[in-house]
Amino acid sequence: MTAAAWFIAGTDTGIGKTHAACTLLHALRAADLRATGMKPVASGCMETAHGLRNEDALALRDASSAPLPPYEHSNPVALRDALSPHLAAAHEGATIALPPLRTAFDVLCAGHDAVVVEGVGGWRVPLAPGLFASDIPGQWGLPVILVVGLRLGCLNHALLSAEAVRADGCRLAGWIANRVDPAMEAVEENLATLRELLPAPCLGVLPYGVAPAQAFTEIELTVLAS
Repeated sequence: MTAAAWFIAGTDTGIGKTHAACTLLHALRAADLRATGMKPVASGCMETAHGLRNEDALALRDASSAPLPPYEHSNPVALRDALSPHLAAAHEGATIALPPLRTAFDVLCAGHDAVVVEGVGGWRVPLAPGLFASDIPGQWGLPVILVVGLRLGCLNHALLSAEAVRADGCRLAGWIANRVDPAMEAVEENLATLRELLPAPCLGVLPYGVAPAQAFTEIELTVLAS
């Protein structure tokens, strides 16, 4: 692996992993790094003239450095049904395995300075019998960045996810808070609690409704260099 790379995990589905990953990509590019995003496995893909395409993977590509790699490298496994990947794959008679994903990842690493790998769902989402989303960073040796959606219940979800990351032998490099609920009460108190209890530094707090191309200034890249 010739590039720096991180795995973007989430405390749950719908807490803004893609938003945070795209923001990180913009921050890396602003630091003059050739950065690209990867969504190894994606379900809920749409039919296009070029084949199945995933909205999250396309957003990652939009936030990546040019020239863009072939879509199949950015999203090697694109599944039609908006289900857990192991179910979506079973519906199509497909099996998800790590080697093809790793091949695409290695190609991306060879052509870039940094690769941001976005997971699917939460930490323990099944991909295939005996294979979970957590096995991607676990077997590839990727440090993990945890995206915490700021809403009621985020403390429990964040702490349990961090415990699982570390229990699986992965390094939690940092976490990004994402304001998914603009009406959330006691935001600063919750952030203070997360900073106190999570065993990794906060890379940034992303404001609600601000696009990654503008929000990237909230990301502190020096934390990742430590």
